[in-house]
Amino acid sequence: MSNETKKFKSGFVNIIGNPNVGKSTLLNALLHYDLAITTPKAQTTRHRILGIDNGENYQIVFSDTPGIINPAYALQKHMMASVKEALEDADILLLMVTPGEEKIKDDTFLEILKNSNVPVLVLINKIDTTNQEKLEQTFTYWQNLLPGAEIYPVSALHGYGLDQLKARIIELLPENPPYFDTDQLTDRQERFLVGEKIREKILLHYKKEIPYAVEVVVESFKETDELIRIEAVIYVERDSQKGIIIGSKGSGLKRIGTEARKDLEKLFGKKIYLELYVKVRKNWRKDERWLKNFGYKKQ
Repeated sequence: MSNETKKFKSGFVNIIGNPNVGKSTLLNALLHYDLAITTPKAQTTRHRILGIDNGENYQIVFSDTPGIINPAYALQKHMMASVKEALEDADILLLMVTPGEEKIKDDTFLEILKNSNVPVLVLINKIDTTNQEKLEQTFTYWQNLLPGAEIYPVSALHGYGLDQLKARIIELLPENPPYFDTDQLTDRQERFLVGEKIREKILLHYKKEIPYAVEVVVESFKETDELIRIEAVIYVERDSQKGIIIGSKGSGLKRIGTEARKDLEKLFGKKIYLELYVKVRKNWRKDERWLKNFGYKKQ
C-alpha cells in the first residue's frame, strides 16, 4: 500500500438550506443512524448538531443546521447565528433545495455561497416527488446561479444518489487528523438527545403555535446497568399551552412520554423510566436569559 492511500482525511461538511428541505433526514441517512429529529414541520431543528462518520481513512463531521429564515424574535436570531457559524467553519458546504425551489430565504447566505472558498455541492432533494422536466429546470437554475458548485439530484428519504454524494465528499476532504475520537457519533450529550426526542413527539402531535412555544430540559439522567431514569421538564409560554400539552386527565403527556420512551429504549439499548413535567416560562423565546439557560449561545 502506498503512502498516498494511507493519508487520513477529515473535515466539516455543513448542511444548510431553507426549512423543510430534508437536512436532518440527509444527516440520518448518511450516518445510517437516527441522530437528528425529523418531522414535517418547519423549524424542527433549532440547534446545530454534529454527526460523525468514521471510515478507515477518513472522518466526516456532518453538521445539521436550522432552516434559513428571516428571524422574528430572539430564539430565531440564535438559530440563524448557528447557520452563519456553519458557513464560516466548513470544509465543504452542502446546500439543500427541493425541485422548483429558486430562493434562499435570506439573500446574505446566497452571497456567502457565491463567494465561498470551499467546495459547494447543491443537493436537489426529494427528486422522488417531481418529474424530469421540473428537475431539469431546477438543475439549470442553480447551475446558472452558482456556476462554481456541483449539483447532485438525491432523495435523502429513499437513499437515491447518496453513495455517489458520499464518495465525492471523501474525495474533497482535506488531509487532516480526526477532529473527534473515531468511535464518537456526535458532539451532543445524552441529555440533549433525550430532550430532542421528547420535542419531536410534541411537534408531531400538536398543531399551530404549541410546538414552537416548547422547550425541553432534561433535569436528571441516572443510568444503571439495567435501566436509565430520566426526569424532564417541558417548558411552555402560557398556562393555556400547559393544559393543552397535558391533555384531558393527562392523556396528552402520557402519549408523548410513551412514544419518546420507546424511541429512547431503541437509542440507548436499555429500559427507560421517563417522568415528564410541564412548567410555564412566559415569553421565553424572546428572553435572552432563558435562552442562555436553555443552551442557546449568546451572540
